[in-house]
Amino acid sequence: MKIQHTIYSLVLLCCLLLTAPSGFADLIVEQGKRVSLDYVLFINSQEVESTKGKEPLSFVVGSKSVIPGLESQLMGMMLGQQKKIIIDAKDAYGSVDPNAFKEVPKTAMPQDTELKPGIVVEVDDPQGGSFPGVVWEVKADSVVLNFNHPLAGQTLEFDVKILDIQ
Repeated sequence: MKIQHTIYSLVLLCCLLLTAPSGFADLIVEQGKRVSLDYVLFINSQEVESTKGKEPLSFVVGSKSVIPGLESQLMGMMLGQQKKIIIDAKDAYGSVDPNAFKEVPKTAMPQDTELKPGIVVEVDDPQGGSFPGVVWEVKADSVVLNFNHPLAGQTLEFDVKILDIQ
């Protein structure tokens, strides 16, 4: 009798899934859909960023507006689902590139800036734009700047919850 009840339950479940409204597919993270999620980002078990008490992260899947490792691991998640996602550096901001460290004369640095390791300075490029660099080392007549992304070389751990899928 138990086997018969189990078979009946499975048949009923299959019928429900086959006749479910097409809106059921709207509950799954897929290419081209707008997804909103809450997240907490940890590096080395330390919380470094969160959407707690803020606007959730919202993006269109496939628009390349989030790191590839996060987007790929969100695929197939369902509305309301929570998940811990671990992303290697290669699928996030890449490895630390030794060629992204540049030594520049102190005279090229902004005059009103106290140069010490860890501070971020804006550096002008030849085309008239500017971009951030982190002071890595201060020498007698020069400064070594790190132009890698601050999260390069880091394994990222996210706790995510899917809030909306459109």
